[in-house]
Amino acid sequence: MGLRDRGSPPTRAPEVWTPQLLAKVEWRVLSTAVPFRGLSTTDGPLPGLFPLERTGVDVTGLRRAAEDYLGALTAKERAEGRFVMHDVSWRYWANGARYFLRHGLCLEELDERKRELALEILRRSLSDAGFQQVLDMMRLNLTIGELRGETDTLNEWLYWFSIYGEPEKGRPWGWQLDGHHVNVNCVFVGDQMVLTPTFLGAEPVTAEGGKYAGTTVFRREEALGQQLFASLDDVQRKQAVIGDVLPEDLFVGAFRDNFELNYEGVPFAGLNEEQHRTALELVDLYVGRANPGHARVRRDEVLAHADETHFAWVGDADGVFYYRVHSPVILIEFEHQAGVMYDNDTPTRRHIHTIVRTPNGNDYGADLLRQHHERHHGGSRK
Repeated sequence: MGLRDRGSPPTRAPEVWTPQLLAKVEWRVLSTAVPFRGLSTTDGPLPGLFPLERTGVDVTGLRRAAEDYLGALTAKERAEGRFVMHDVSWRYWANGARYFLRHGLCLEELDERKRELALEILRRSLSDAGFQQVLDMMRLNLTIGELRGETDTLNEWLYWFSIYGEPEKGRPWGWQLDGHHVNVNCVFVGDQMVLTPTFLGAEPVTAEGGKYAGTTVFRREEALGQQLFASLDDVQRKQAVIGDVLPEDLFVGAFRDNFELNYEGVPFAGLNEEQHRTALELVDLYVGRANPGHARVRRDEVLAHADETHFAWVGDADGVFYYRVHSPVILIEFEHQAGVMYDNDTPTRRHIHTIVRTPNGNDYGADLLRQHHERHHGGSRK
Protein backbone atom coordinates (compact mmCIF):
# COMPACT_ATOMS: atom_id res chain seq x y z
CA MET A 1 0.00 0.00 0.00
CA GLY A 2 1.72 3.17 -1.18
CA LEU A 3 1.12 6.88 -1.23
CA ARG A 4 -1.40 8.17 -3.75
CA ASP A 5 0.06 10.13 -6.65
CA ARG A 6 -1.44 13.61 -6.78
CA GLY A 7 0.63 14.70 -9.76
CA SER A 8 2.92 17.71 -9.43
CA PRO A 9 3.70 18.74 -5.84
CA PRO A 10 1.19 21.39 -4.73
CA THR A 11 2.28 24.84 -3.65
CA ARG A 12 0.89 27.53 -1.39
CA ALA A 13 -0.17 29.45 -4.51
CA PRO A 14 -3.88 30.30 -4.89
CA GLU A 15 -6.18 27.49 -5.96
CA VAL A 16 -6.55 26.84 -9.68
CA TRP A 17 -10.24 27.51 -10.19
CA THR A 18 -11.27 24.62 -12.40
CA PRO A 19 -14.98 24.15 -13.19
CA GLN A 20 -15.01 21.15 -10.86
CA LEU A 21 -13.55 23.16 -7.99
CA LEU A 22 -15.88 26.08 -8.64
CA ALA A 23 -18.86 23.73 -8.52
CA LYS A 24 -17.66 22.27 -5.22
CA VAL A 25 -17.19 25.69 -3.66
CA GLU A 26 -20.55 26.89 -4.99
CA TRP A 27 -22.32 23.91 -3.45
CA ARG A 28 -20.72 24.62 -0.08
CA VAL A 29 -21.58 28.30 -0.14
CA LEU A 30 -25.16 27.53 -1.17
CA SER A 31 -25.50 25.01 1.65
CA THR A 32 -24.53 27.65 4.21
CA ALA A 33 -26.97 30.15 2.66
CA VAL A 34 -29.79 27.93 3.92
CA PRO A 35 -30.71 29.20 7.42
CA PHE A 36 -29.31 27.07 10.21
CA ARG A 37 -31.84 24.70 11.73
CA GLY A 38 -29.59 22.00 13.08
CA LEU A 39 -29.54 18.23 12.83
CA SER A 40 -32.81 16.47 13.51
CA THR A 41 -34.86 13.42 12.71
CA THR A 42 -37.41 13.62 9.90
CA ASP A 43 -39.90 14.78 12.54
CA GLY A 44 -38.00 18.05 12.84
CA PRO A 45 -36.05 19.69 15.68
CA LEU A 46 -37.17 19.15 19.26
CA PRO A 47 -37.44 22.39 21.30
CA GLY A 48 -36.53 23.00 24.92
CA LEU A 49 -33.54 20.66 25.22
CA PHE A 50 -30.87 23.25 26.06
CA PRO A 51 -31.92 25.65 28.82
CA LEU A 52 -30.00 28.89 29.24
CA GLU A 53 -28.60 28.57 32.77
CA ARG A 54 -25.55 28.92 34.94
CA THR A 55 -23.22 25.95 35.22
CA GLY A 56 -20.89 27.25 37.93
CA VAL A 57 -17.82 26.56 35.77
CA ASP A 58 -15.27 29.36 36.09
CA VAL A 59 -14.59 30.83 32.64
CA THR A 60 -12.60 33.85 33.83
CA GLY A 61 -9.29 32.39 32.73
CA LEU A 62 -10.71 31.52 29.34
CA ARG A 63 -11.90 35.05 28.72
CA ARG A 64 -8.57 36.43 29.85
CA ALA A 65 -6.74 34.08 27.47
CA ALA A 66 -8.90 35.34 24.59
CA GLU A 67 -8.24 38.97 25.59
CA ASP A 68 -4.48 38.30 25.76
CA TYR A 69 -4.51 36.77 22.30
CA LEU A 70 -6.54 39.60 20.75
CA GLY A 71 -4.37 42.18 22.51
CA ALA A 72 -1.22 40.73 20.96
CA LEU A 73 -2.52 41.00 17.39
CA THR A 74 -1.91 43.92 15.07
CA ALA A 75 -4.91 45.91 13.86
CA LYS A 76 -4.67 44.12 10.50
CA GLU A 77 -4.54 40.70 12.16
CA ARG A 78 -7.56 41.50 14.32
CA ALA A 79 -9.48 42.59 11.23
CA GLU A 80 -8.66 39.28 9.53
CA GLY A 81 -8.93 36.98 12.53
CA ARG A 82 -12.02 38.21 14.37
CA PHE A 83 -15.68 37.98 13.38
CA VAL A 84 -19.08 38.96 14.72
CA MET A 85 -20.82 36.19 16.60
CA HIS A 86 -23.37 35.36 13.91
CA ASP A 87 -20.92 35.37 10.99
CA VAL A 88 -21.62 32.66 8.42
CA SER A 89 -17.95 31.64 8.41
CA TRP A 90 -18.69 29.45 11.43
CA ARG A 91 -20.23 27.06 8.91
CA TYR A 92 -17.35 27.13 6.40
CA TRP A 93 -15.18 24.58 8.23
CA ALA A 94 -14.07 21.56 6.19
CA ASN A 95 -11.76 18.65 6.91
CA GLY A 96 -10.06 18.53 3.50
CA ALA A 97 -6.55 19.70 2.75
CA ARG A 98 -7.60 22.41 0.28
CA TYR A 99 -7.51 26.14 1.12
CA PHE A 100 -10.77 27.48 -0.24
CA LEU A 101 -13.17 29.06 2.27
CA ARG A 102 -10.50 29.12 4.98
CA HIS A 103 -10.69 32.23 7.14
CA GLY A 104 -9.11 33.70 10.25
CA LEU A 105 -5.36 33.68 10.89
CA CYS A 106 -3.15 30.78 9.85
CA LEU A 107 -1.13 29.51 12.82
CA GLU A 108 1.83 28.95 10.50
CA GLU A 109 1.95 32.67 9.77
CA LEU A 110 1.82 33.81 13.40
CA ASP A 111 4.98 34.35 15.40
CA GLU A 112 5.66 31.90 18.22
CA ARG A 113 4.23 34.15 20.97
CA LYS A 114 0.93 34.76 19.16
CA ARG A 115 0.63 31.10 18.27
CA GLU A 116 1.16 30.12 21.90
CA LEU A 117 -1.51 32.60 22.99
CA ALA A 118 -3.93 31.02 20.53
CA LEU A 119 -3.03 27.55 21.81
CA GLU A 120 -3.60 28.73 25.38
CA ILE A 121 -7.26 29.35 24.50
CA LEU A 122 -7.50 25.77 23.26
CA ARG A 123 -5.63 24.46 26.30
CA ARG A 124 -8.07 26.12 28.70
CA SER A 125 -11.14 25.10 26.70
CA LEU A 126 -10.14 21.44 26.43
CA SER A 127 -9.08 18.72 28.82
CA ASP A 128 -5.43 17.68 28.90
CA ALA A 129 -6.35 14.63 26.82
CA GLY A 130 -8.48 16.66 24.43
CA PHE A 131 -5.78 19.26 23.89
CA GLN A 132 -3.16 16.58 23.32
CA GLN A 133 -5.43 14.79 20.86
CA VAL A 134 -5.86 17.96 18.79
CA LEU A 135 -2.09 18.55 18.78
CA ASP A 136 -1.47 14.93 17.78
CA MET A 137 -3.86 15.24 14.81
CA MET A 138 -1.99 18.35 13.68
CA ARG A 139 1.34 16.58 14.10
CA LEU A 140 0.13 13.62 12.05
CA ASN A 141 -0.69 16.11 9.32
CA LEU A 142 3.03 16.90 9.27
CA THR A 143 3.77 13.15 9.19
CA ILE A 144 1.83 12.68 5.94
CA GLY A 145 3.52 15.81 4.59
CA GLU A 146 6.92 14.28 5.38
CA LEU A 147 5.96 11.01 3.70
CA ARG A 148 4.72 12.80 0.59
CA GLY A 149 7.46 15.42 0.48
CA GLU A 150 4.77 18.10 0.78
CA THR A 151 5.41 19.77 4.11
CA ASP A 152 4.64 23.14 2.51
CA THR A 153 0.97 22.11 2.26
CA LEU A 154 0.69 19.40 4.92
CA ASN A 155 2.18 20.37 8.26
CA GLU A 156 1.35 20.87 11.93
CA TRP A 157 0.63 24.61 11.80
CA LEU A 158 -1.37 24.90 8.60
CA TYR A 159 -4.59 25.57 10.56
CA TRP A 160 -6.75 28.66 10.67
CA PHE A 161 -7.81 30.18 13.99
CA SER A 162 -10.73 32.58 14.39
CA ILE A 163 -12.24 34.45 17.33
CA TYR A 164 -15.94 35.30 17.32
CA GLY A 165 -17.86 37.73 19.49
CA GLU A 166 -16.68 39.92 22.35
CA PRO A 167 -15.01 38.05 25.20
CA GLU A 168 -13.61 41.30 26.63
CA LYS A 169 -17.14 42.66 27.15
CA GLY A 170 -18.56 39.59 28.85
CA ARG A 171 -20.76 38.82 25.87
CA PRO A 172 -21.09 35.50 24.01
CA TRP A 173 -17.93 34.57 22.18
CA GLY A 174 -16.17 31.59 20.72
CA TRP A 175 -13.33 30.25 18.65
CA GLN A 176 -12.80 27.97 15.68
CA LEU A 177 -9.78 25.92 14.61
CA ASP A 178 -10.06 24.80 10.99
CA GLY A 179 -7.81 22.75 8.74
CA HIS A 180 -7.03 19.28 7.43
CA HIS A 181 -8.55 16.68 9.77
CA VAL A 182 -8.99 19.17 12.63
CA ASN A 183 -12.14 21.28 12.85
CA VAL A 184 -13.19 22.42 16.31
CA ASN A 185 -15.97 24.92 17.04
CA CYS A 186 -16.29 26.25 20.59
CA VAL A 187 -18.93 28.72 21.83
CA PHE A 188 -19.39 30.37 25.24
CA VAL A 189 -22.69 31.84 26.37
CA GLY A 190 -22.26 33.01 29.95
CA ASP A 191 -20.44 30.10 31.58
CA GLN A 192 -22.03 27.51 29.28
CA MET A 193 -19.84 25.97 26.58
CA VAL A 194 -20.75 24.12 23.38
CA LEU A 195 -17.88 22.23 21.71
CA THR A 196 -19.58 21.16 18.50
CA PRO A 197 -19.30 20.52 15.65
CA THR A 198 -15.95 18.85 16.31
CA PHE A 199 -14.44 16.83 13.50
CA LEU A 200 -11.15 15.02 14.16
CA GLY A 201 -9.46 12.65 11.76
CA ALA A 202 -6.07 11.26 10.81
CA GLU A 203 -4.28 9.54 7.93
CA PRO A 204 -2.12 7.84 9.08
CA VAL A 205 -3.30 7.27 12.65
CA THR A 206 0.24 6.29 13.70
CA ALA A 207 3.49 8.02 12.80
CA GLU A 208 5.98 5.26 12.06
CA GLY A 209 8.76 7.75 11.41
CA GLY A 210 9.52 11.42 11.05
CA LYS A 211 9.57 14.25 13.58
CA TYR A 212 6.69 12.82 15.62
CA ALA A 213 7.43 9.11 15.31
CA GLY A 214 5.31 7.07 17.73
CA THR A 215 2.37 9.50 17.79
CA THR A 216 -0.87 7.52 17.58
CA VAL A 217 -4.54 8.45 17.83
CA PHE A 218 -8.03 6.93 18.02
CA ARG A 219 -7.01 3.52 19.31
CA ARG A 220 -9.21 3.86 22.40
CA GLU A 221 -12.21 5.09 20.39
CA GLU A 222 -11.65 2.17 18.04
CA ALA A 223 -11.21 -0.43 20.78
CA LEU A 224 -14.23 0.60 22.88
CA GLY A 225 -16.54 0.66 19.87
CA GLN A 226 -15.26 -2.79 18.93
CA GLN A 227 -15.66 -4.01 22.52
CA LEU A 228 -19.24 -2.78 22.80
CA PHE A 229 -20.32 -4.42 19.56
CA ALA A 230 -18.54 -7.69 20.42
CA SER A 231 -20.43 -7.83 23.73
CA LEU A 232 -23.87 -7.73 22.09
CA ASP A 233 -25.93 -10.91 21.90
CA ASP A 234 -27.65 -12.03 18.70
CA VAL A 235 -30.86 -10.11 19.39
CA GLN A 236 -28.98 -6.91 20.23
CA ARG A 237 -26.80 -7.26 17.13
CA LYS A 238 -29.84 -7.48 14.89
CA GLN A 239 -30.91 -4.14 16.33
CA ALA A 240 -27.45 -2.57 16.20
CA VAL A 241 -26.46 -3.48 12.64
CA ILE A 242 -27.86 -0.94 10.19
CA GLY A 243 -26.12 -2.01 6.97
CA ASP A 244 -23.67 -4.33 5.26
CA VAL A 245 -21.43 -1.78 3.54
CA LEU A 246 -19.64 1.10 5.24
CA PRO A 247 -21.08 4.49 4.25
CA GLU A 248 -18.95 6.54 1.87
CA ASP A 249 -18.25 9.00 4.67
CA LEU A 250 -19.72 10.34 7.88
CA PHE A 251 -23.39 11.25 7.57
CA VAL A 252 -23.11 14.57 9.44
CA GLY A 253 -19.75 15.90 8.30
CA ALA A 254 -18.94 19.33 6.89
CA PHE A 255 -21.74 21.36 5.27
CA ARG A 256 -24.44 19.07 6.67
CA ASP A 257 -25.61 21.31 9.47
CA ASN A 258 -29.30 20.66 8.73
CA PHE A 259 -29.07 16.96 7.93
CA GLU A 260 -31.98 14.70 8.89
CA LEU A 261 -31.05 11.38 10.47
CA ASN A 262 -33.45 9.07 12.29
CA TYR A 263 -32.50 6.96 15.29
CA GLU A 264 -31.21 3.50 14.43
CA GLY A 265 -29.50 0.74 16.34
CA VAL A 266 -29.79 -0.82 19.75
CA PRO A 267 -31.04 1.54 22.50
CA PHE A 268 -28.87 2.01 25.57
CA ALA A 269 -31.97 1.05 27.57
CA GLY A 270 -31.65 -2.44 26.07
CA LEU A 271 -28.03 -2.94 27.22
CA ASN A 272 -27.08 -4.96 30.27
CA GLU A 273 -25.16 -3.34 33.11
CA GLU A 274 -21.69 -4.15 31.79
CA GLN A 275 -22.57 -3.10 28.24
CA HIS A 276 -24.04 0.13 29.57
CA ARG A 277 -20.79 0.90 31.37
CA THR A 278 -18.82 0.31 28.16
CA ALA A 279 -21.24 2.52 26.22
CA LEU A 280 -20.85 5.36 28.72
CA GLU A 281 -17.08 4.95 28.71
CA LEU A 282 -17.21 5.31 24.93
CA VAL A 283 -19.32 8.47 25.17
CA ASP A 284 -16.94 9.85 27.80
CA LEU A 285 -14.03 9.63 25.34
CA TYR A 286 -15.75 12.19 23.14
CA VAL A 287 -17.40 14.31 25.84
CA GLY A 288 -14.14 14.28 27.80
CA ARG A 289 -12.37 16.34 25.17
CA ALA A 290 -13.79 19.39 26.96
CA ASN A 291 -12.19 20.85 30.08
CA PRO A 292 -13.23 18.91 33.21
CA GLY A 293 -15.88 21.38 34.40
CA HIS A 294 -17.69 21.61 31.09
CA ALA A 295 -17.22 17.89 30.42
CA ARG A 296 -19.16 17.13 33.63
CA VAL A 297 -21.98 19.42 32.53
CA ARG A 298 -22.08 17.82 29.10
CA ARG A 299 -21.97 14.31 30.53
CA ASP A 300 -24.97 15.08 32.75
CA GLU A 301 -26.81 16.45 29.71
CA VAL A 302 -26.13 13.23 27.78
CA LEU A 303 -27.00 10.96 30.73
CA ALA A 304 -30.36 12.68 31.11
CA HIS A 305 -31.23 11.16 27.71
CA ALA A 306 -29.46 7.80 28.15
CA ASP A 307 -32.61 5.77 27.55
CA GLU A 308 -33.16 7.63 24.26
CA THR A 309 -29.62 6.96 23.06
CA HIS A 310 -28.88 4.43 20.32
CA PHE A 311 -25.74 2.57 19.23
CA ALA A 312 -25.60 1.68 15.52
CA TRP A 313 -23.00 -0.40 13.69
CA VAL A 314 -21.79 -1.33 10.21
CA GLY A 315 -18.82 -3.57 9.43
CA ASP A 316 -16.59 -6.22 10.94
CA ALA A 317 -15.49 -5.95 14.56
CA ASP A 318 -12.20 -7.64 13.62
CA GLY A 319 -11.72 -5.49 10.53
CA VAL A 320 -13.01 -2.08 9.50
CA PHE A 321 -16.23 -0.56 10.74
CA TYR A 322 -18.50 2.42 11.32
CA TYR A 323 -20.43 3.18 14.49
CA ARG A 324 -22.78 5.88 15.65
CA VAL A 325 -24.08 7.05 19.04
CA HIS A 326 -27.23 9.14 18.63
CA SER A 327 -29.57 10.81 21.11
CA PRO A 328 -31.57 14.06 21.20
CA VAL A 329 -28.52 15.89 22.57
CA ILE A 330 -25.47 14.19 21.04
CA LEU A 331 -24.47 12.53 17.79
CA ILE A 332 -21.11 10.76 17.49
CA GLU A 333 -19.79 9.07 14.35
CA PHE A 334 -16.62 6.99 13.90
CA GLU A 335 -15.50 5.40 10.63
CA HIS A 336 -12.51 3.71 9.04
CA GLN A 337 -11.84 5.34 5.68
CA ALA A 338 -10.40 4.52 2.28
CA GLY A 339 -7.15 6.20 1.37
CA VAL A 340 -6.88 9.81 0.29
CA MET A 341 -3.19 10.41 0.83
CA TYR A 342 -2.50 6.66 0.50
CA ASP A 343 -3.48 4.70 -2.61
CA ASN A 344 -5.83 2.14 -1.04
CA ASP A 345 -9.36 2.41 -2.42
CA THR A 346 -10.95 0.36 0.36
CA PRO A 347 -11.12 1.33 4.04
CA THR A 348 -8.32 0.44 6.43
CA ARG A 349 -7.56 1.21 10.05
CA ARG A 350 -4.86 3.68 9.04
CA HIS A 351 -7.39 6.40 8.11
CA ILE A 352 -10.14 7.39 10.57
CA HIS A 353 -12.78 10.13 10.68
CA THR A 354 -14.83 11.08 13.75
CA ILE A 355 -17.37 13.79 14.47
CA VAL A 356 -19.38 14.99 17.45
CA ARG A 357 -22.51 17.09 16.92
CA THR A 358 -25.26 18.57 19.09
CA PRO A 359 -28.58 17.83 17.37
CA ASN A 360 -31.79 19.81 17.62
CA GLY A 361 -30.33 23.21 16.99
CA ASN A 362 -27.43 23.65 19.39
CA ASP A 363 -24.38 23.11 17.19
CA TYR A 364 -22.35 26.35 17.35
CA GLY A 365 -24.33 27.06 20.56
CA ALA A 366 -27.10 28.33 18.29
CA ASP A 367 -30.03 27.54 20.59
CA LEU A 368 -28.29 29.08 23.61
CA LEU A 369 -27.46 32.18 21.56
CA ARG A 370 -31.07 32.47 20.42
CA GLN A 371 -32.27 32.39 24.02
CA HIS A 372 -29.58 34.86 25.09
CA HIS A 373 -30.62 37.34 22.40
CA GLU A 374 -34.29 36.99 23.27
CA ARG A 375 -33.60 37.50 26.98
CA HIS A 376 -31.07 40.31 26.84
CA HIS A 377 -31.34 41.99 23.45
CA GLY A 378 -34.95 41.69 22.41
CA GLY A 379 -34.08 39.09 19.79
CA SER A 380 -31.36 41.12 18.05
CA ARG A 381 -28.02 39.47 17.43
CA LYS A 382 -25.30 41.24 19.38
